[in-house]
Parts: sequence; C-alpha cells; structure tokens
Amino acid sequence: MEKDELKILAQNLANPQGEKGIEIAEMMNETNISMTMESIKTLLIEDDEHILEIGHGNAGHLKNILNRAQNLKYTGVDISETMYNEARKLNKDFESRAEFVLYEGKKLPFEDKKFDKIFTVNTVYFWEEPVEFLNEIYRVLKKDGTFVLTFGQRKFMETLPFTEFNFTMYSNSEMEQLVSKSHFKRMKISEKEEDIQSKSGNETVHRIYTVLTIKK
Repeated sequence: MEKDELKILAQNLANPQGEKGIEIAEMMNETNISMTMESIKTLLIEDDEHILEIGHGNAGHLKNILNRAQNLKYTGVDISETMYNEARKLNKDFESRAEFVLYEGKKLPFEDKKFDKIFTVNTVYFWEEPVEFLNEIYRVLKKDGTFVLTFGQRKFMETLPFTEFNFTMYSNSEMEQLVSKSHFKRMKISEKEEDIQSKSGNETVHRIYTVLTIKK
C-alpha cells in the first residue's frame, strides 16, 4: 500500500466515512471479530442487564450479545455518522432492544450509573484525553459493573504500517498506568494471541492483544 492509501485506511479505522468507511468497517468486523467475541465473553452478561459498547462500528456482532441472556438492552455509541447509520440498517430486527447514539467522542451522553456492563474494542488508540474518558466510563457504569477494554499491544501495533498515522499505542504496563490515573480501582489482565489477515494487505499477521477487565 502507498503512504496515501495507508493514511486513508488509518483515518477510516478511527472514524469510518462514506462508502470507503462502510467497506473498511466490514473488513474491521471480520478481522476484529475474535477480539470482540472475547470481550463479550469476558463481560459475563446476565439477564436484565444494560450493555454499552463504545465504538460499535457496523455492530455485526449485536445478535451474539443479545442471545447471551434474557431481557437484555444494548446501547452503542460511535463518533462516525456512517457507522451510526450502517449499524441501525444492519440491526433493524433488534430495534426494540438496541439503540445507537452518535456522539462527539469525549462526553458520554448518559446519566450516572446507567450501565451494568461496558466494553470497547480497538478504540483506545484514538482517545484524545484518555484519563478523562476513562472517568466518563466510570461515571456511567453501575457500582458493581464491569468494564472490558480490549486493545492490540504496542509491540504488535508498531509492526502495522498504518499506525504511524494518529494512533496512540500502549503496552500492558502503560495501559495499567493509564487506568491507575483514573477513578477505577481494580483490573485484571488477560493476554491473547492469534493469526489474522492484515488490514493493509493479504498477508497473515500474528496479533497479540490484551483484554482488561476493570472494576470500580
């Protein structure tokens, strides 16, 4: 891939736009699905819970969440208008149990202690004020709630050609340090490895990622 193409890819990974954004979002859903499923599994979803996903993309995985327990409610937030529209279109069958919200990426537009479980996959690289945003997540999470934060480790992310464009990358220790600056008190680290197809070509890459389970 040429530098200009890599830059467009990076921009659309952060904030998918238009037809190109829809195409990249489909690819993201495929390449990130194992990270997403691992995150959903880690939430230990139970009946009657309200789940928040930050950065839902096209939400091709929504059915999997709603099938995990009885009487669940799902809310997804995203900064991309393209993804907001695409997720609503793809998930019309679930509109009585799921809502999608467009937001500006800094303040979560919800009241305090609203959600039982919150998760986000591959969004932390784009948070402009990460400690403040972690505190926003803390604010909308219920007292005994669980927040799952999943990200590709710095060592792996630095091997990808598009991450030089506006990605902030973290090792496990850097992420622990970041979370410790927020209001959150406890976290558990789980490290995963897998082989996936690269987003910038047809080659296979060995991905190392972390699933953080965070509690108040």
